[in-house]
Amino acid sequence: MDAQRALLDELMGAARNLTEEERKGYKEIKWDDKEVCAPFMIRFCPHDLFVNTRSDLGPCPRIHDQKLKESFENSPRHDSYVPRFEAELVQFCEKLVADLDRKVRRGRERLDQEVEPPPPPPISAEKAEQLSVLEDKIKNLLEQVESLGEAGKVDEAEALMRKVDSLNVEKAILTQQPLNPATMLTQEKKMALCEICGSFLVANDAMERTQSHITGKQHIGYGLVRDFIAEFKAAKEKAREEERLAREKEAEERRKQKENENEGKNRRSISSERDCHRDRDRDYSRDRDRSRERNNRGNRDEGRGMDRRRNNDHRNGRDGGGRNRYYGRDRSRSRSPVRHGHRR
Repeated sequence: MDAQRALLDELMGAARNLTEEERKGYKEIKWDDKEVCAPFMIRFCPHDLFVNTRSDLGPCPRIHDQKLKESFENSPRHDSYVPRFEAELVQFCEKLVADLDRKVRRGRERLDQEVEPPPPPPISAEKAEQLSVLEDKIKNLLEQVESLGEAGKVDEAEALMRKVDSLNVEKAILTQQPLNPATMLTQEKKMALCEICGSFLVANDAMERTQSHITGKQHIGYGLVRDFIAEFKAAKEKAREEERLAREKEAEERRKQKENENEGKNRRSISSERDCHRDRDRDYSRDRDRSRERNNRGNRDEGRGMDRRRNNDHRNGRDGGGRNRYYGRDRSRSRSPVRHGHRR
């Protein structure tokens, strides 16, 4: 019947049987509404763990609906809401565990304050004298038993041993002290404390009772709560560690990239400097070649000029010093008295 009702609710909605007037104030509940129990959506609701136990939290004030839980699990927003719901659940669980740990500490202090039973009081002088007499009789009888045994008188030795046994019984009665009932209860039922759920147990109790406690609703409930907290913290620690490693890896990649960029800049700088030196050397060689070529050209031009001057001098009748070869001849001729008409 419930399955059919749930199927109809899924097909036609939960408000299928409401009247038109009732539908006006009706609001359809969704899994992300505040009225829905978020811890129930992801794991468990602590209110459901301790029903009818000493740790009963009462009914949960919010909605527990399996259909809404299935809708949440199939929702595309499931992964984005899980951290939020887990944080709410772990906050509730940590409060429960904090209250329980305070209870455990108080119980441990109470167990530590239990006084050990006092030592038995000393026996009276009268009993001490009687014990001394009995011990002497027992000692003498034992010596006789030993002598009879060496002589081979076994029957007589056994008879004396029976007397020794009866004397030992009397001795035990004299040394026995009356026990306090509270002391007997403390010795018989030594208490212990369960660190998981804070329950008081009887130490060295029967296996059946211990197993019944371990499989009890309260012990299992607090075990689930503690396991969830430990799992949540471990997941958080793992996420932080992965985030730290990712940051370190990113920083290392940035460092390597920067080193590669600096190395590229250095290589480009060295290459540019090498090219600059090469250009300077090329310019220097070009200038040197041009200077040599100009010098050679100047020397050639000077040589050609000297040749032209030499040729011109030759054509003009000049000697190598640029003087006219015929200068002296003409002068000598012009100064000749005959040539110039000087007669005597």
